[in-house]
Amino acid sequence: MTVIRVKGFQIFKDRHGKWRCYHRKTRTPVDINKAPIGSAEFFAECNRIADQVKAITPKAGTFGLLVTEYRANPAFLDLAPRTKADYQSILNYLAPLSNVSLARFDRAYVVQVRDKATSKGRRFANYTRSFLSTLFAWGVERGHLKSNPAEKIKGIRRPRGAPEANRPWTDHEREAVLNAAPAHMKSALALMMFTGLGPNDALTLPRSFYREGEIATRRSKTGEPVYWPAPAPLVQALAEAPTHTAVTLCANSAGLPWTNDGFRASWRKVRLQLEQNSEINSGLTLYGLRHTIAVILREMGRDERDIADALGQKTIEMARHYAKGADLRPKMLGMVKDLDSELNKRRTKVVKPGV
Repeated sequence: MTVIRVKGFQIFKDRHGKWRCYHRKTRTPVDINKAPIGSAEFFAECNRIADQVKAITPKAGTFGLLVTEYRANPAFLDLAPRTKADYQSILNYLAPLSNVSLARFDRAYVVQVRDKATSKGRRFANYTRSFLSTLFAWGVERGHLKSNPAEKIKGIRRPRGAPEANRPWTDHEREAVLNAAPAHMKSALALMMFTGLGPNDALTLPRSFYREGEIATRRSKTGEPVYWPAPAPLVQALAEAPTHTAVTLCANSAGLPWTNDGFRASWRKVRLQLEQNSEINSGLTLYGLRHTIAVILREMGRDERDIADALGQKTIEMARHYAKGADLRPKMLGMVKDLDSELNKRRTKVVKPGV
């Protein structure tokens, strides 16, 4: 057979002696049965694949090329799986912008992109804005852009009067839920309730990560370390949990690791029954327990760095968000009382004129 070469394609015999042809870069195969090597159909198919690849290859100076290089960089590859998946969902949404020149991205255009993303919800729109700021900051460091057009652009505010997402639970609501929950759910609920672990991290926590009354793990979303000496209510809930042989600390009624969907379905039944009995108010979410821990710590006087460490947050900005709504009146009353006492002490030390 005459040797055939086509630029960008690999033509070879496999280990069974059968001829094969692939586009080198994308590994797109050429159907040799329909387009035999060397035939007019074969060259036409190679040209079609090459044109298709050329059409989707990002051009220099475009948003698509920036995304391609970012996704191949450790800045993206080393992200926690959950964060990577969240970022990829946004990249999928932004795919139609691939051929848009980076020069087109000024503050007004980013705001336009953010506002259009509200079709998928306010939270998604704000997350899109946040991701773009991260992406462009990475691009600035590598010379793709001169400045970050998404920097300091504000998120879309929650509509006035709209219920707060993932609001903190009240003390009464926490007790009502624990009292009403089936035995096999209490340990997982207590784990979220008294450590601030998110549902996914709590349900997948290996039992080996809880030793001698202490929990040491990492958040799946950020990879940040989380260390909690278990509070007494959690120790009690874990001690009273039904025995099981699952590799996770918490297990369902069958003694198997919980799935997120399975636990949420069970939680929904408990929540609806308690709402119907007026034992809790509407709007309770499992993720609201992270906010609950943050609020309690803030009301205790803990600063934002302490709260960030407790929740496994990299920055204090998220800790500030979680602790929003804390009742600081008791703390401030005590602080002002101490301040008043200190001021009185200082006044007595001032020598009055003429004395």
